[in-house]
Amino acid sequence: MDVTVKFLGGAGSVTGSKYLIDIGEFEFLVDCGLFQGRRELRERNWDKFPMPADQMEAVLLTHAHLDHIGYLPRLVKQGFRGPIYCTEATAELAKILLLDSGKLQEEEAEYARKKGFSRHDDPQPLYGIEDAEAVFPLLEPRPFEIPFDIHPNITVTYYHAGHILGAAITKIKIKGEQQEKKLVFSGDLGRYHDPLLYPPTRIPRADILWIESTYGDRKASPMNPELELGLAIRETFDRGGLVIIPSFAVGRTQLVLYYLFQLMKKGKIPKIPIYLDSPMAIEATNLYNDFHQDHQLSASLEEKGNHPFNHDQLHYYRKQEQSRALNEFRGNAIIVSASGMATGGRVLHHLFHHLPHERNGVVFVGFQAEGTRGRRLVEGEKYITIYGNQVPVNAKVYQIDGLSAHADQDELLEWAEGFCESPKMTFIIHGEENSAAALAEKLENELGWKSIIPNYLESVVLFEGI
Repeated sequence: MDVTVKFLGGAGSVTGSKYLIDIGEFEFLVDCGLFQGRRELRERNWDKFPMPADQMEAVLLTHAHLDHIGYLPRLVKQGFRGPIYCTEATAELAKILLLDSGKLQEEEAEYARKKGFSRHDDPQPLYGIEDAEAVFPLLEPRPFEIPFDIHPNITVTYYHAGHILGAAITKIKIKGEQQEKKLVFSGDLGRYHDPLLYPPTRIPRADILWIESTYGDRKASPMNPELELGLAIRETFDRGGLVIIPSFAVGRTQLVLYYLFQLMKKGKIPKIPIYLDSPMAIEATNLYNDFHQDHQLSASLEEKGNHPFNHDQLHYYRKQEQSRALNEFRGNAIIVSASGMATGGRVLHHLFHHLPHERNGVVFVGFQAEGTRGRRLVEGEKYITIYGNQVPVNAKVYQIDGLSAHADQDELLEWAEGFCESPKMTFIIHGEENSAAALAEKLENELGWKSIIPNYLESVVLFEGI
């Protein structure tokens, strides 16, 4: 039995992760991500899938971010009807994120149609809400650390990866006629000292390893994010203002809420209203109550007065009229709202109304990509376009480092050191060219590993005649 892999995404870029494993009579996909970012990457989403979708047997997901699951509605639309295996929390997060993605795809197509932005006469969405919903019956949730079979010769086990709720390192055992081989996909690895999630599980052995390299060329800031966040909030409150925190709905928002609760408990900031104004973030936060075994907060959630997502100061705003009422708020409060780079979502109307006032503060809690409003704000632009209007930026803008959900270079190496022997083949994936190359150099210099940085659409023979 020969085993091959084809790199359909997450190769040479940090998006669109898809890895097609072929054992001859059975083909399955590890991750099924949407390409995001540059136009030339996004256009790949429209390419025809390289094999008939109805002939592929299964999909394995590592976690629920769109660059790992966002192509699923498109795959199902093309005829895929097999099981989609994932952890239990990933299944629930996938429903939330795919519905939102379908809605945004429809809205963007409609906007392009109205404004004539598209080169097509009748622009269509990549997929819509109904396409997203068609994925849900195929989801097959599985618990962590309990092996399950996807084929008589293939056994899969999920292990905690950190990163976001439900994220998993994926170990795949393939039984050949003569020997057994182990494939390990890191997925996206989290931080070793994340206060919410478990650190990435150490795996002792892999014949073939796929390791992500998102931050393969950088080291996390040594700054204390809780300290920095508290300072920004106190400064703003001293001016009599309110704090706006643009934040990603899944992962980052929950970490921010945890730190805000800790700051209040320690008396580092006053007990003032916190408004979580993002329906998606609220849904994602509620999942922490459903999946106690997937995070480190279970003891806190069960003890009255120590629940960081359920206390008197925290208010969940789902309705648009509640959100709009915050535009008239004066005084001390904290508004946490998506999106994290201020590219869309409810946070825009909060910025529109509160940026012009010197008393207010805007706290960014993550990397701001080039070309986003968030990037322009942290770089100090004095006017920002929102809803077609030039909005003066008089509020003070802060940026807090140290809240990333991704392992940095040192943590990627620490995880790799957990292997008792070097894999026979290591693929460095899910990273830009520089970060992948930097991690490859580190793995060779410090661990003696030879690694491969695959190209998009490259095929590699993993085993012959096992």
